[in-house]
Amino acid sequence: MRAFVMKTLGSVGFTDKPVPTPGPDDAIVKTTRALICTSDSHTVRGAVGPRENLTLGHEAVGVVYQVGSNVKLFKAGDRVVVGAITPDWGDPASQAGHSSQSGAPLGGWKFSNTKDGVFAEYFHVNEADANMARIPDDVADEVAVYCCDMLSTGFMGAENGNIPIGGTVAVFAEGPVGLMATVGAKLRGAGLIIGV
Repeated sequence: MRAFVMKTLGSVGFTDKPVPTPGPDDAIVKTTRALICTSDSHTVRGAVGPRENLTLGHEAVGVVYQVGSNVKLFKAGDRVVVGAITPDWGDPASQAGHSSQSGAPLGGWKFSNTKDGVFAEYFHVNEADANMARIPDDVADEVAVYCCDMLSTGFMGAENGNIPIGGTVAVFAEGPVGLMATVGAKLRGAGLIIGV
């Protein structure tokens, strides 16, 4: 399969890789849509340290290609969205409500950090039953893909802010994630939201 990789620090390009295989709890997804995140460019510049031939990307939707023997909720052919954060849900940090810290600081962020990302024809999803969600039939892939990181990160920021009903919130930087934090603040019951 073709994959877009970080060859070395500061160098990217296409390469061929084998289609991944799932473990018993995992799935392989055929990518249908993917988005570039600012953190992909930070990764290429060395934010997570040196990597060689690491497939980039952590925002993608697709069609389930293959599932492991323990996967109960999904089957080949299902359209799915996969979060940018794919923790190990039995990890103590995940169990304590800090799934992005699963196993280590930022350990829940696996794609294009500790394993190949989603900028490939197929990608691997650990703990598929917990880390994927079906896309409703009336939602297009090019819309659903925004849930992978931008929407979920903004909403999580609003949740972590513990906004009281009627409270006042300031959201700094109204880019895609900031806009989702603004929507999340409204959904959490903020009375006044100030976009900066």
